[in-house]
Order: sequence, then structure tokens, then C-alpha cells
Amino acid sequence: MHLPTERYLDQVSRWPAQGKHILAHHDAETIVVYQAYRPSIGEHAIKHGEFGGGFSYTRMSWIKPNFLWMMYRSGWGTKEGQETTLGLRLRREFFDCILAQAVASSLDQSDHTSREGWRAAVETSEVRLQWDPDHDPHGNAVARRAIQLGLRGTMLAEFGKRELLEVIDMTDFVAEQRDLMSRVGVGELRTPVERVYVPGKEAIERRLKLD
Repeated sequence: MHLPTERYLDQVSRWPAQGKHILAHHDAETIVVYQAYRPSIGEHAIKHGEFGGGFSYTRMSWIKPNFLWMMYRSGWGTKEGQETTLGLRLRREFFDCILAQAVASSLDQSDHTSREGWRAAVETSEVRLQWDPDHDPHGNAVARRAIQLGLRGTMLAEFGKRELLEVIDMTDFVAEQRDLMSRVGVGELRTPVERVYVPGKEAIERRLKLD
């Protein structure tokens, strides 16, 4: 795996302790998000550079910019159907387009003032947004919030077939770090280099109510 990593303990000291933040590995042009699948789907994506085979384009598919949130969700690659971990590199422009179209999964997290308006937006939007407690390597919730984004329809097709710049197989890395953590704890644990991601437009920051 050629995604840059750093000791978790060195990174966590720089991350915000609380608030709504998009933690992600990114550079000036791209950002990496994570998903976990059963081997047949993951291996198809690794081989072909796009999603196909057993991947369903009729269901909502969730992407997570935060590696540790993905590890919490997949049990460090041990949950059934989530054994293969993928890092998926996207253009920042496309990721910002996803953020701009996102509608919160609940009214209290949304920017809508009426339940009717929120429900209408949920029905028509192709992107669902959810803020959840972020988690440490052991799976304990922390005060900081982590974002995940559900894609469907045309947006999912763009993501899965046309917008993937790189599919990174992280399965062996996840297994190595899981084993390391079980033997010696988090002292030597390494995670992908992540820092706070700032969308390209202030309007998106305001809409997401980022801290």
C-alpha cells in the first residue's frame, strides 16, 4: 500500500478534539475516501479500477473520509462482508460536488427549517449526509464528529464508474495494524495521514455547519 501513513499518537495530538470536522487524507487536487466490501466486490474494483460484478448501483452506498471511522464500522476488516478495505481517490472538485448536494439524514442535522422541506429534499437528493461520533482505534466514541456520505442514482454511477482516480487495496495494511494493536496497543499503530479538509467554497462550509 502506497498511501502515506504516520503514527496514530502523533496525528491524534493535532486533530480537533471536538466539533464537526472532515478528517481526510488529501492534497491540492485529490481526496481519499474509504469503503469496505466482501472480497469479490473489492477484488473486482482493485482489478478494474471501477465498481462492478456484485456491486449494486440500485442501493445507497456510503463513503467515509475518516479511516478510523471506517475501522470502527468494519471491525478492522473482521465483519462479514467488510473484509476488503479500499481507499478510493477522488478529485476534490467531485467530492465538493457531493458535499454541495448532501441532505442530512435527520431534520436536526439539516439546514431546513421545516420537516416538509427536509423530507422533500431527502426524497430528491442523491446524496445523504450523516454526522456520527468519531471513534478511537479501540472503537470508543470521542467528542469529535465524523461525516459519512451516502450516494445513489446518477451520483453513485459517477462515483463508481467514472470518477475513481485510484483504487487502493488496504486490506493487508488493515490486517497488519489490527494484529499490531492486539499485541502492543496503539503505541506503534500507524494510520493514513489525515488532516482537516476544507471545502473549496465557503457556502459548502456554512451549509454543513463545519467547525
